[in-house]
Amino acid sequence: MVKIEIDNEKCIGCGACVNACPVSLYEIVDGKSKVTGNVNDCVLCRACETTCPAGAITITE
Repeated sequence: MVKIEIDNEKCIGCGACVNACPVSLYEIVDGKSKVTGNVNDCVLCRACETTCPAGAITITE
């Protein structure tokens, strides 16, 4: 099972994760990234983690 954590203290709402995610799990809501898709659709590519300039996203399996 995949767990996606977004540290709202670090998130700058840039949308890098939204653009990077191949399965469209993310949206910017109220200026912060939020997982709005089904976490089970995550393909574990970690594109969101690596493209986040603030290091706000952590993926754990």
